[in-house]
Amino acid sequence: MSVKIRLQRHGKKGKPFFHIVVADARASRDGKFIEKIGTYNPVTNPAVIDLNVDAAVKWLNNGAQPTDTARAILSYKGVLYKKHLLGGVAKGAFDQATADEKFATWLAGKEQQVLGKKDGLSKAKDEAKKAALEAEAKVNQGRLDAAAKIEADAKAEADAKLAEEKAAEDAKIAEAKAAEEAANAPAEEAVEEKTAVETVAETLGGAAAVVAGAIDTVKETVANVTEKLAGSDEATEEGADEAKA
Repeated sequence: MSVKIRLQRHGKKGKPFFHIVVADARASRDGKFIEKIGTYNPVTNPAVIDLNVDAAVKWLNNGAQPTDTARAILSYKGVLYKKHLLGGVAKGAFDQATADEKFATWLAGKEQQVLGKKDGLSKAKDEAKKAALEAEAKVNQGRLDAAAKIEADAKAEADAKLAEEKAAEDAKIAEAKAAEEAANAPAEEAVEEKTAVETVAETLGGAAAVVAGAIDTVKETVANVTEKLAGSDEATEEGADEAKA
């Protein structure tokens, strides 16, 4: 009877879980088996393998043939290496104690590899999480910057509109002031002209009054002189009359 070491599938859809079994090669994959020697969970990372190494070595020595996947699992757990060491003991190359020591050393090295892989995966997970947080922070900062830019643009537009309205209002005020000054300018000129005319008239009036006063003085002087002359003539005539008498 041909015997195989193979995987028997269990678990839910999308979450497989395998039993490592020794079964008749003619049996179906998930049918009857001779012995269950371990389990294999590929869902976790790294995969979890629980295997009875001594039982697997016994079946290999009895002629059981592993499938490709089962062989990879057996090699990963050191079954093939232990079978090789037992072959050396059988040939007398070294004793059982030496074989056990070598296998223990190999297991320690393998354990360090597994731990290193776990640490690497944990570190990679942390770095991925950190990168995701940084990317999220960058996206959030980009959104904040965009919002700030929109707000700044809106404020600048509002300020420009206010400045434009103020400039228009100042222009209207300046235009109204200019119109008011233009309306008041002729009246002021007329007032200024009237003032000049009045000044000239007042000057001429003063000159006329002076001239009139001078004329009156002259007239008064002439009258006085005439009166004196007349008085003198009368005195002369009286003297002449007296002389004749």
